[in-house]
Amino acid sequence: METTKLATRRALFAAAAAILVLAPVALAAKGGNGPKGSNSTSSSSLTLQLVTDVNNDGPSWGDMVRFSVSNPPADPNVELLCSQNDTVVYSSQTGYLASTWPLTGDMVLKSQDWSGGPASCTARLYVFSGAKTTTLATLSFSATA
Repeated sequence: METTKLATRRALFAAAAAILVLAPVALAAKGGNGPKGSNSTSSSSLTLQLVTDVNNDGPSWGDMVRFSVSNPPADPNVELLCSQNDTVVYSSQTGYLASTWPLTGDMVLKSQDWSGGPASCTARLYVFSGAKTTTLATLSFSATA
């Protein structure tokens, strides 16, 4: 039973990672930042900030990070996925609302599935457009061991 739950969870993480990788490609192929009428903006961007750098070596396992958002649209969200060998080992997301961001924006780079070692991470700034999401910016970085 526990093995089935873990396999299901890993499959969901893998699907989320695939969406994260394919969404910017699909949007770029359309020649824009999303469908007409969406609340997307081409001038939004993400910047990685280290809150805690345990080893003074940049982002690595166990460090705490957050993202600053320049020119955010109304009600944006940030999602962070980190993978090892094409398997998502870390997933976190938060809304960028003035009332909650300072309290929910910090993300610790470790999880039950990520007990150490390097990982490839991608943060995504997005908004909800009805039932769809529109990606506004992505930022990839490597987290060392």
